[in-house]
Amino acid sequence: MSDRQADLFDGSGDENDGARALSVSEFTRRVKDALAAAIRPCWVRGEISNLRAQASGHVYFSLKDAGAQLSAVLFRADAARQQVRLRDGLQVVAFGQVSVYEARGQYQLVVRAVIEDGVGRLQREFEALKRRLADEGLFDAERKKPIPPMPATVGFVTSPTGAAVQDFIRILLRRGWRGRLVVLPAKVQGEGAAGEMAAMLRAAEALGIFDLLVIGRGGGSLEDLWAFNEEPLVRAVASCGVPVISAVGHEIDFTLCDFAADARAETPSGAAELISSHFLACAERSAQAAAAMEDVLGTRLTRARERLDGARAHLRLLSPTARVEQGFLRLDDLANRLGAASARATMLKRERLTAAAAALERRSPETRVQIASHQLLALWKRLQAASPASVLNRGFVIVRDEAGRPVQRRAAVAPGQALAAEFADGTVRVRSEG
Repeated sequence: MSDRQADLFDGSGDENDGARALSVSEFTRRVKDALAAAIRPCWVRGEISNLRAQASGHVYFSLKDAGAQLSAVLFRADAARQQVRLRDGLQVVAFGQVSVYEARGQYQLVVRAVIEDGVGRLQREFEALKRRLADEGLFDAERKKPIPPMPATVGFVTSPTGAAVQDFIRILLRRGWRGRLVVLPAKVQGEGAAGEMAAMLRAAEALGIFDLLVIGRGGGSLEDLWAFNEEPLVRAVASCGVPVISAVGHEIDFTLCDFAADARAETPSGAAELISSHFLACAERSAQAAAAMEDVLGTRLTRARERLDGARAHLRLLSPTARVEQGFLRLDDLANRLGAASARATMLKRERLTAAAAALERRSPETRVQIASHQLLALWKRLQAASPASVLNRGFVIVRDEAGRPVQRRAAVAPGQALAAEFADGTVRVRSEG
């Protein structure tokens, strides 16, 4: 480091610089320059974690060991030249130069080359401990206790400030779970986290109030989840007298606690769904049964009301008042029918009397005399109309011979024959001339 750079860090620089307040950008830029000058490009050994490949082609990751971690970036041009397929857990040796990302004030290693350095130490430790504990039978299915289908009191060993516990509670509330949840606070990452969680498991078992325990946290890298792979915590989970669900990380994350626990949930939210699933099914069945009971009760109540109404109506019919009323109704009906029958009989009698009177009138002597008189008068009028006097009155003349017989044809008249011409007002003697 140069004298000028040393002066900047120990405060003994130029008097004018010491009196002037630096902006954050200026200060960060000086730190960047100092680091770049003090630390030359070099090789760094570590394990890759939090690997993120961006659409731009840049690759971001962390290099970690048991004591520290270093942010690193592999820009697109350098990433395209690498022969190593980067992945989380891969132990590598990376060549690069330290730099400062000024927007965040974060130093990082700008990587130019990566070579593989074998399997990561943490992954090797994980596999070795997993094999040893499996050989002991710690993960055997026969050791696992059944998960109570409807626990009344659940303890959740986790960080009380993490997002996992909020998601866990939110799922239980959304599904209407009616049990009691107790959050058992403990560190879930870093030094001493495994010991705290193991102690909390033993304390929860000693209280004797829990039907089920859940141990877990949200997702993260292998290093973030390492506390759940430490042997003391794994053994505490396996030996706990209360059934334990392990809910660590995301669906793709596996820890040794997952194998030691009585059940594994992919996430804390999945554990909440597992705990409340039987309760939710029972609640749905209860709701269906209640609806069915309401239907049956409503049907039976309707039928009972109908029977009651029928009985009331029948009782009213059997009561003395109803019988008297029915008697009045029948009496009125009979009276109406009697009146109608009497009126109809009277009308028939009148019709028959009228017909008999008409027949009697037609057969009485007076009527017959009147009819005969009328007939005689008509005949007399016809006779008068046909009499000779009537004919003579109409201007006709009757010719008679000497004997007084009517001459009906001319041939019966001889020349010079004496005839008599009878008029209406007298007779005239005439003689035929030819």
